[in-house]
Amino acid sequence: MAILSPLRRRPAALGVAAVAAVAAVAAGVGLTVGNASAGTVSGSLYRDPSSAVVRWVAANPGDSRAAVIRDKIASQPQARWFANFNPSTIQSEVSGFVGAANAAQQIPVLSVYEITNRDCGGASAGGAPDLNQYQTWVSNFARGLGSQTVLIILETDSLALQTCLSSGELNARNQAISTATRTIKSANPNAKVYLDGGHSTWNSANETANRLRAAGVQYADGFFTNVSNFNPTSSEANFGRGVISALNGMGISGKRQVIDTSRNGGASGDWCGDDNTDRRIGMYPTTNTGDANIDGYLWVKPPGEADGCRYTAGSFQPDLAFSLANGAPNPPTTTPPTTAPPTTTPPTTAPPTTAPPTTPPPTTTPPPTGNGCSASVSLNQWSGGFTASVTVTAGSADLNGWTVTITLPGGAAITGAWSTQASGSSGTVRFTNVSYNGHVGAGQSTNFGFQGTGTGPGATAVCAAA
Repeated sequence: MAILSPLRRRPAALGVAAVAAVAAVAAGVGLTVGNASAGTVSGSLYRDPSSAVVRWVAANPGDSRAAVIRDKIASQPQARWFANFNPSTIQSEVSGFVGAANAAQQIPVLSVYEITNRDCGGASAGGAPDLNQYQTWVSNFARGLGSQTVLIILETDSLALQTCLSSGELNARNQAISTATRTIKSANPNAKVYLDGGHSTWNSANETANRLRAAGVQYADGFFTNVSNFNPTSSEANFGRGVISALNGMGISGKRQVIDTSRNGGASGDWCGDDNTDRRIGMYPTTNTGDANIDGYLWVKPPGEADGCRYTAGSFQPDLAFSLANGAPNPPTTTPPTTAPPTTTPPTTAPPTTAPPTTPPPTTTPPPTGNGCSASVSLNQWSGGFTASVTVTAGSADLNGWTVTITLPGGAAITGAWSTQASGSSGTVRFTNVSYNGHVGAGQSTNFGFQGTGTGPGATAVCAAA
């Protein structure tokens, strides 16, 4: 394997992203932060009770390192990585993780790491076989996100590391990330999506802003930096301000940063954390950043999981975890508020009723038996507007192009679309495939979407093979 630039400090692949819950592990002790003093995210972050570090602590109570690892790492909320190409099960895995966080009234952090040709074939190589299958995986991932606040770290290294991509491959990747962002936001409008901003000792702020714009940051909530890296938080915050300023100069405003602080509390040096003993865990995870540009200090890279040099990438190593935690300050204590929370009295007037949606759920018609296709519509409607996600499914033969016809209700108009070319904006509208999603294997599916004003369409859509 080629020696990597010390400025790169790339992330390691995570192992199996979703694991079975471990009932014997103690209940979560997420860091309670209350309302954020800055940024756009408010609330406590979710601590996964079945993470690798929690399971190790539960299985090794007599280990001399266990108490330090338990108190300073296992006690803290960290990201769950979704890094396996598993389109048939990813929805249920995401739904289970997000559902547990919702039940705890906490905010989960999900790291999506599935882009085709990820890590340019390095220690973290893998991802979806092609970008069409990537979009299918993302669509299934998005269906498991529910409707409450979630934080999405979308494709570490995908924009900062591009040396292995041709111009055509780069354009396709940018389109794929932009589409993934809109797919996730369409499925859950409360999802906060952040794109890859590299880190402060990699690409310049202006170059990073250009790459973010090309990948559709205008549809996202912002960008993340320092994942799996060791740069000081102050350097990352300064870098982030430069990126935000550059984006503002491009007419893209309101974007914010999140910073990975899981391993940046000690000295810097060689990129690979497997071989360093001078690292320390950094700021404990919180959404209470005190900085209007920063939505969160997060532990995206779980402390103690290897980079792929001395150990298998993504494997939990207690000696690495102990090295990071030993000598680090204790986490802030979480004490109950000194004043009682305000009581909630019944309103003196009846609240407005929330009627069930008038649009039916998407139909689940089986794929056609011949050389054809079927389509179903999933609608997200609000007062005055909507987004629609459309699933196109091939019949018993491959599709090499498709057209979907949808009739909009009177007064409705399309204002934008993705992963398709729309003909018309009102009445009966025809949607045709674009270059990367025209080929659909027999029995397989692809997705596109659109947004508009007025009342969205019902579930009926007519699909025809090209």
